[in-house]
Amino acid sequence: MPRTTANGIAIEYDIHGPAGGEPLLLIMGLGAQMTRWPDGLLQALADRGLRVIRFDNRDVGLSEHLDAAGAPDLPGIMGSLMKGEKPDVAYTLDDMASDAVGLLDALDIPRAHIVGASLGGMVAQLVAADHSQRVLSLTSIMSTTGNRALPPATPEAIAVLNNRGPDPAEDLEGFLDHGVNSAKVIGSPGHPQDPAVVRERALSDYRRTFYPVGFARQYAAAMASPDRRPKLAGVTAPTVVIHGEADPLVPLAGGQDTAENIPGAELVVIPGMGHDLPPQLYGAIADGIMRAVARAKTVA
Repeated sequence: MPRTTANGIAIEYDIHGPAGGEPLLLIMGLGAQMTRWPDGLLQALADRGLRVIRFDNRDVGLSEHLDAAGAPDLPGIMGSLMKGEKPDVAYTLDDMASDAVGLLDALDIPRAHIVGASLGGMVAQLVAADHSQRVLSLTSIMSTTGNRALPPATPEAIAVLNNRGPDPAEDLEGFLDHGVNSAKVIGSPGHPQDPAVVRERALSDYRRTFYPVGFARQYAAAMASPDRRPKLAGVTAPTVVIHGEADPLVPLAGGQDTAENIPGAELVVIPGMGHDLPPQLYGAIADGIMRAVARAKTVA
């Protein structure tokens, strides 16, 4: 896969679809490699005429790992936030948004449709808010606003987020079992994925790269980043918010709050969808993204 420098960070990326298609930038979520954007969804978007770009965020996959930053003190960060103090973190979601824009710069793309999932949706929101001239449309998937008053994740989903499973170098089978169980807990109850496929994906992720401290630093970035609602009020890009009706990790209220705080945003609620991108929903998710693309054409 190709590699470039964006915002001073080495970024791994790839491109799918017709060279002349309108560019669409995919931003993946917390600790997840760009390969978590499934090939079937990429193909669905490419078939709709888009030039689809995905990349590994900083500290994930084959993009630059910020080793010098060390492991974050998550309890200390939470303590600082509770006291109203600025926490000590290696970077924030704003920095990750600048990485995304830097990749567009490196690829000589003046404007793109921006799509983000989960934490990637938070980053995509900041791209649209702070770099509006670079954004044709915004699609925020299974994400939220940073509003601390929203309903939390279920206890089971929080446990999955905080328990990363055994060290695969010592217990690979246990690690893969944990991945399958985690996917079941946060996944789509109406569209369950094949456990064998989930297991193979977890193994593929591990073989590509395994860097848990990067997950922790991204988690810290999300914790330390403020409520985005004031910024979202200034988003001018045509926006679609896609959210699963059954999401246990980021409840539907997060998607509703996102749509309510972006002027003119359209909310697409998918029944039976949890916090994943199951094959059964590739078409529905691609159609939701295309609603934002079509709205951009209308505005233009």
